[in-house]
Amino acid sequence: MVVRLAFVTETYPPELNGVAGTVARAVEWLRARGHQVHLVRPRQNHEPPCDGTDEWRAPGFALPMYRALRVGMPSVSALRRRWRELRPEIIHVATEGPLGWAACRAGRSLGLPVTSDLRTHFDLYSDYYGFGFMRGVVGAYLRRFHSATDLTFAPTTALAAELQARSYGQVDVLGRGVDATRFAPFRRNEALRRAWGAEPEDPVVLHVGRLAAEKNLPLALRAFSAIQAQAPRAIMVVIGEGPLRRSLKRDAGPGVQFVGQLRGDALAEHYASADVFLFPSQTETFGNVTLEALASGLVVVAFNLAAASVHITHRVNGFVADGGNGEEFVQLGCRAVAELPRLQVVRTLARQAALASSWDSVLSRFEERLMALRRPAPLSQPAYAS
Repeated sequence: MVVRLAFVTETYPPELNGVAGTVARAVEWLRARGHQVHLVRPRQNHEPPCDGTDEWRAPGFALPMYRALRVGMPSVSALRRRWRELRPEIIHVATEGPLGWAACRAGRSLGLPVTSDLRTHFDLYSDYYGFGFMRGVVGAYLRRFHSATDLTFAPTTALAAELQARSYGQVDVLGRGVDATRFAPFRRNEALRRAWGAEPEDPVVLHVGRLAAEKNLPLALRAFSAIQAQAPRAIMVVIGEGPLRRSLKRDAGPGVQFVGQLRGDALAEHYASADVFLFPSQTETFGNVTLEALASGLVVVAFNLAAASVHITHRVNGFVADGGNGEEFVQLGCRAVAELPRLQVVRTLARQAALASSWDSVLSRFEERLMALRRPAPLSQPAYAS
């Protein structure tokens, strides 16, 4: 059975971030299954306009605190007009920006079911951008946003329980998957390691993610300094871009290499060619990079939050520190490097944990929930053809 779905998101490739990547995967998977997906997203500066049955690139504007990201300008009437013509049976809103808010209002006014994702802790972000006093206001907005939808998808059971306790309405758990064919240990590249200056026995520490305040990168650099004190030939590779790149590069000591953004096989090679993955973020709702590192057979050091809390058992297939305990995180990073020659079983079990999270299983569950909620649009115009 085919569903006609309007899929609304503030971020999408060519932007490079975890949300954009997972949203694009969901859209492509649903279309490959034969569903009619009308994608609504902001138009990037370098992109041509697009206004068709498959996609509408709405007007947008850049976020003042992070110019590389754009959000859509709200236009309830424009969305309502399109959806009266296209007749989607369900609206899915992946992000909580102004375009997402407008989509919720437009869908409700047309009598359509609306689902949403909680993918980002925007309320926690306020602490990192000098707006901590707004945390309660942002939290109230998110609660109002999601409670107005028929169903909110949360990536972990713990987060789903937290949202239900905070009156977010109906919440279901929808995890994340990983492409374990792309992210795999066999992609280890000794030539790439030599280019970094690493000999076969030298430990390479990796971080992948947006270089932004909420990612807590100074803690990763502090952990690496402690690692270097015990393993002077250790190297750290940082993959990603963001507003803090210049300051992080300035403050980083010797042995830290910033290689910019990567994607596809090049990214997978960098993962597999490292040994230890440091992920100090405490603001993730999930953290796709954790699964990618596990699938690549790395020893992951993270806080016991989000994806790490679901997929890592401490000292069995990775290392997890108590949330907020930066000293423990640093100590575990040092321990992971010190014990690296004896951690092959840990690396094997890390890979096995990731193999249990296929995108097909995750997106099949998403498809099932959408199909259960779909409702033919009570509109007079004919639906668009496939």
